[in-house]
Formats: sequence, structure tokens, C-alpha cells
Amino acid sequence: MSIDLRRSGWVKRALALVATVAAVASVAACGQMQTADQVAGNTKATSASGSCVTKENTDFTGTLRIGWQAIPNADLVVKDQKLLEACLPKAKVEWSQFNSGADTLQAFGAKSLDLALLGSSPTVKAASAPLNLPVQAVWINDVIGTAESLVAKDGITSVKDLKGKTVAVPFGSTSHFSLLSALQNEGLSESDVKLINLDPDKIPAAWQRGEIDAAWVWDPVQSELKKAGAKPVTSSAETAKLGAPTYDLEVAATDFIKTNPSVLETWTAVENHAIKQVAAKDGKAIDSIASQLGIDPDQVKQQLAGYEYPDASEQAKTFTDDLPATFKKTAEFLKQQNGIDAVGDSYDSALYADAIKQVAKEN
Repeated sequence: MSIDLRRSGWVKRALALVATVAAVASVAACGQMQTADQVAGNTKATSASGSCVTKENTDFTGTLRIGWQAIPNADLVVKDQKLLEACLPKAKVEWSQFNSGADTLQAFGAKSLDLALLGSSPTVKAASAPLNLPVQAVWINDVIGTAESLVAKDGITSVKDLKGKTVAVPFGSTSHFSLLSALQNEGLSESDVKLINLDPDKIPAAWQRGEIDAAWVWDPVQSELKKAGAKPVTSSAETAKLGAPTYDLEVAATDFIKTNPSVLETWTAVENHAIKQVAAKDGKAIDSIASQLGIDPDQVKQQLAGYEYPDASEQAKTFTDDLPATFKKTAEFLKQQNGIDAVGDSYDSALYADAIKQVAKEN
């Protein structure tokens, strides 16, 4: 089956955003909400078998629904070592895998998630019109660098060379944001390239069929494309230097935060333990990530080099000093590209740092 290669302005590229709103409205009208299972695939609840790395929280007896993505960070360590199950012994922990920010936003809109990884640009979309979803960023899973890069066929050695070419990227993702930033910096408009929306796992097949000339994506897909002959052109580390930094954040439903602040503090303490392991390239953490991604530990070590992993003490400062301005600048860019309807006066309310600050004090 051939891929739709129609030229896309932001109206077309915002289809994922529109689909999110439509899906939420549709299920509401029918009286039925989609579950994270329906949005992302299988969900597995696990039982505690790890060792708690912070004070056990025995007060919470409900279900904690977490969305994760195949990105090498502390989430995978926590999941693999069952640290949350150990620290929330009376809770049921459900992990649901998602392939993109658009799917994650749909699940939040359907009230099927409590916590989930979401890139910084889709997080800003969530906090802006028309979505205005009741969610807040509560943690930085990683600061994106070379881990998200533009790779291309021979003959494409710069962003300017993308003119007239077909480029694959998951729409609504941080890679999408970085790609648009890079194009704008080089004086290219959306009509100068052919953008197609593909989930990461669909990109290698499109490459093999010769249907795309380049892709801006993360590992493990990025490495797979390099093995197939793709060459690196630029990365999110470079667009960050140009004023467009990107992050993988953890976002929580505001109602969940208000109802369960102690659970969020437990979750944050567990993540802080794991992110320190990842930053130190601890062997056990690397093995956990390798197990969750289904790759060799040596590949994990290579992938970790493409990110930065700040702990709670570092994040407390970032949440206060950097993220509000970063969110505002991201929103301004998205508005220019017709990705959102309006820029908020302030994005302070889209951030919740209480748990981070408390954990930072204790560590």
C-alpha cells in the first residue's frame, strides 16, 4: 500500500490534534470513554516483586494508570524492576505503551490515564486552546539531544537539501517540533517539503520501500535507519542551540494530582532513584532498559549519550527558572504554525513542581 504524500500545511499536519478533540467528543457523546488499552494496545498490570527505594505508601489502594514509550529513560527502569509496585504495595499498577504524543493526548482526553510520558511540544498543545486538557507536567524524563535526529539519504547533507524531498516524522511529537524549527531557521516553509505522518515503527518499512528521503526520529528506529544507509544531518541538540529545546516530560491528570499528592510524591521519589541510576550508566539500569526495549546493553549505552538525565534537585530549578519561558516560546512557535489556537498568558499553571521540590529536599 502506498503512503499518502500530499503536501501538508499546518492545518493538514494538525489532523492528529483535530482527531484527538473529535475522539474525545465522540466517546463523550456516546457515553463511552476509550480506555488506554483501546488507544494504545495491550495493558498489563503487574504485581510487586522489587524492593522499595523510598518510604512505602500503604495508603493508596486504587489503580495507577501509567503510559510509557520505548525511550531509554528512568521509566523503563522503574517498570522493569517493579519499583512502583514495591513502594505502592496495596495499589494496582497498570503500564500502557504508546507510540506517539497524539495517542497519549487522546487517552488523557478520554480520562484513561493518570500519568504518562509526553514530549514538551505536545504538552504545550495539551495546555493550549483548543484542547485545554486538565493535565500538568510533573517531571522531566530527559532532555533531548542527539537522540532525536534528522537522518537522510545520500545527497542530503543539510536542512536546505530537504526542499522538494519527502520527510517522515511522527506528527505532534518533539521530533516534529524540532523539524519545523530547523526548516524555519533555514528559511524553508512547509510547502517546500513533503511531510508524512508516520509512527516510528512504520518508518523503517517506508525507508526500505524508497517512499521517504529522510526522517526525524529517535532510537531505536534512528539506529535502524542508519544501518540501512541513512546519514545523520542534524539533531535536536542543534535546534536547542537555536532556541528550541525539547524534553520528554511526565504529565499527570490534574484531578489525580489533587486527589493523590502523596502517590505523586512516591512516584517522584522512585523516578529520582532510577534517573540517578540511568545518569550514572549503572549496569543494572542499563540491563533493565535493554530488557524493556529488546536490544543489547551496548546499544542502550550508545542511546543514553543522546540525552541528559537531570535529578530532582536539578529539575526543581528548571521547573522554576526555565520551563515556563520554554513553554511560552514553544506555544508562540506552534501558534505561528497554526498548531494551536492561542498562546496562553502564562504556562505556570501547566507545571506542578511540589513533589519534585519535596523529593529534592529529602535527597
